[in-house]
Amino acid sequence: MKKHVLTLLIALGATSGAYAAGDATAGADKVAVCAACHGSDGNSPAPTFPKIAGLGEAYLLKQLQDIQAWDKATGEDKASIGRAIPEMTGILSGMSEQDLADIAAFYADQTMQLSGSKEMTVKVNTGADVDALELGEHLYRAGNLETGVPACIGCHSPTGQGNAPAAYPRLGGQYAEYIEKQLKAFRGGERTNDGDASIMRMAAKHLSDAEIKAVANYIAGLN
Repeated sequence: MKKHVLTLLIALGATSGAYAAGDATAGADKVAVCAACHGSDGNSPAPTFPKIAGLGEAYLLKQLQDIQAWDKATGEDKASIGRAIPEMTGILSGMSEQDLADIAAFYADQTMQLSGSKEMTVKVNTGADVDALELGEHLYRAGNLETGVPACIGCHSPTGQGNAPAAYPRLGGQYAEYIEKQLKAFRGGERTNDGDASIMRMAAKHLSDAEIKAVANYIAGLN
């Protein structure tokens, strides 16, 4: 069983949706509303908002579609449709499918700036304080055999660049705080747009808080 679980590929919100067919040049004229939070080049100035530069066109388009779908949903549908980001309420509601594709193409063409990792320790379940970078690297590259946590490299690559055609996003360089928040959201079931296979929910449900903090910190400096 553990061997089976370890074969799951970790994809932070990855989907198997169709590859985007956007126009990055056209997208440059449509991202003014995005720049206030995510920066004109997709490198947000603070971890409150994620960096979206270079995440991959297919992944970005899927997220935009999911956010728009949740925004347009009403009543009980809000709990089961798309991706809930209240801060983006109304921002995408008037955009066409082509608008979303163009925006995704534009930000996919940008270069993510490296956030960087920090020297720190985390307290694991045994009560011991361990080096967070060492633990984070182990989790990213090998997972946790005892608890059935798969390695991240299968989908996100050894360097954190992801797999753009497969809609597995780049992780390397992202804000550690954002990655930590998303892993906890997948683990707790607050974020569910990781496909029918629930890849991220399956991967994150066995991660402890310490492991999440460690792997998020490691990823922030990965390039």
